[in-house]
Amino acid sequence: MIDAHNHFHDARLAPHRAQWMEELARPGIEHAVVNGTQESDWNDVTEFADAHSWVLPSYGLHPWQVRGRSAHWLGALERLLAGNPAAAIGEVGLDRWIEGHDLDDQSEVFRAQVALAAKHQRAITIHCLRAWGPLWDILREEALPAHGFLIHAYGGPWEMTHGFLDRGGYFSFNAYFLHARKAATRAVFQRLPLDRLLVETDAPDMAPPPERNPHPLVDAEGRSINHPANLAMTYEALAQLRATSVEVLSAQIRENFARLFAPLPATSPPVASSPAG
Repeated sequence: MIDAHNHFHDARLAPHRAQWMEELARPGIEHAVVNGTQESDWNDVTEFADAHSWVLPSYGLHPWQVRGRSAHWLGALERLLAGNPAAAIGEVGLDRWIEGHDLDDQSEVFRAQVALAAKHQRAITIHCLRAWGPLWDILREEALPAHGFLIHAYGGPWEMTHGFLDRGGYFSFNAYFLHARKAATRAVFQRLPLDRLLVETDAPDMAPPPERNPHPLVDAEGRSINHPANLAMTYEALAQLRATSVEVLSAQIRENFARLFAPLPATSPPVASSPAG
């Protein structure tokens, strides 16, 4: 199985790493894209990827972090890409959900990262909340990487998917969409082309509803977080939604992932220390 978007390097997961790495290994993980969101965590992503050959690192300046960027952020990002031919760009994007957002500033930073993705031909992973129109305006105006781009945890309207598809878009399904209030989003994922789908956890964020969560986990403050091993149930949920088998879905996801994120790093998946139950 492949996790197309997560933050496995996040400090909230660190105290539980030995546990979740073992549990994640049991269903079998082939690749995982670990996304940085700000200059201060890019080195953490690099270290995690260096320690695990099945990890594909991805670096970006998230819209929540644009205000805190340094004057040299873009050069630092380009040097990371130059040093790792397999690295992707992300998590980047636009967000009008956060309080006090500055969409113009976000757009400037996002355009710069899209241009970098096109220049170096790297897949780009996009975050978008309540900014679907501005996102489309940028994606239809800017040059894009030939491999395409991923809109992670797509929560936009069905009507906009056609334009994103035409521009090379992929869409990742998240188990958070199993919450009852996300019926419209599930309906979108029922209709999207199978060859443009990916699966993600966004761990430690976007936990599934408690009644569908086989791996409950809390951070040091006692708050619920998303367990990386929820990847397996996310595949199962999407397969059920698409009326197919996990085996058929997994094979297609593997093809989609290789097409978007090529070239892929060599992989040596984690090995569980005990057999699956």
